[in-house]
Amino acid sequence: MTLADQKIKVLGAGIGGLAAATALARAGADVTILEQADKISEVGAGLQISPNGAVVLQSLGLGDAIRKKGFRAEGVQLRDFRAGKLVFELDLTRQDTPQNYYFLHRADLVKMLAESARDAGVKIRLLQCVTEVSFTEKGRARLQTAQGATTKSDILIGADGVNSPTRIALNGVSQPFFTRQVAWRAVVPALGNEPAVATVYMGPGRHLVCYPLRGGSMINIVAVEERRDWAAEGWNHPDEPANLRAAFAEFCPEVQALLERVETLHLWGLFRHRVAPKWFKNHTAILGDAAHPTLPFMAQGASMALEDAWTLADSLQKTTEVETGLAAYQNRRHARAIRVINAASKNARNYHLRLKPLRFAAHTALRLTNHIAPDMALKKFDWLYGYDVTKSS
Repeated sequence: MTLADQKIKVLGAGIGGLAAATALARAGADVTILEQADKISEVGAGLQISPNGAVVLQSLGLGDAIRKKGFRAEGVQLRDFRAGKLVFELDLTRQDTPQNYYFLHRADLVKMLAESARDAGVKIRLLQCVTEVSFTEKGRARLQTAQGATTKSDILIGADGVNSPTRIALNGVSQPFFTRQVAWRAVVPALGNEPAVATVYMGPGRHLVCYPLRGGSMINIVAVEERRDWAAEGWNHPDEPANLRAAFAEFCPEVQALLERVETLHLWGLFRHRVAPKWFKNHTAILGDAAHPTLPFMAQGASMALEDAWTLADSLQKTTEVETGLAAYQNRRHARAIRVINAASKNARNYHLRLKPLRFAAHTALRLTNHIAPDMALKKFDWLYGYDVTKSS
């Protein structure tokens, strides 16, 4: 179908919402983003854009921007928590793909996507807090704002996160469960000559990931601990650096030196949300975390949202009816989302092995694989990193 003159509202000016709005506007749609914040910004934290996400940014015309703002990753290293010894290394420079893997400041990515959306003609309306989504008798979406205003939308895309009112309208209220894991995140100044790798320090019941940002001038830290104490969901709960240092006190000197530089810290509880059974109804659909919230153990949240955004716009263009296009979008994305989420859960278990004999055996197997068949691990990730949604049908 042609999207020319189709009026589309997108809820949320995050990564998925901005990317979807840009793709839809470039296909001719009249797109408006409704964002509850008073400005387009993101808190200071890093993210990883793997090749499957980078191809979408390239196709949106942001290839030069990501090469300029991103820090090209050369590898991923798994290290033992106590001695810091190398257990396994994924050499990303050996990938047989034209795209790259990037470490990127979240604020930089959101800014470049917002500029791209505006250049495509997308209208971004701030301070638009949509509290409820319902449907008219004709099946169109009706939006209720916190200010009491009501508006309707011919086509609605909910890119409004884990607490999405659009998801609730499609699927009803669901209860996530606390995984008994919490995560801290922080950004600290780098000391110079930082390796272009994501380093994972694996320990009993916890792990820490760090990688450089903005040309190596700073380091992003994400640290995860298993514990019984509940923590609220959401990224912006402040915590004391001393709590993080205490949790990782038995980790190697490299980690201790890194944590000593932490001054500002945020903590959030990790909750498991099921993949939404319904991603669309009539002329309304959801994407990204609204459809399939993903735990951070595969670093795929941003890239999956970008894949969703491209597939949604592409599916609408390839069909004659909106609802048919949205059905095709869910069919193309659902199984892949589940596979990524399951792989992330498996990673969490492997990082946190508590029994020393089991951890020794697992790490020994990884070291042998690294020595005997270093390309084997890369091939195991072909299904993820080698996937190009812009060429899929």
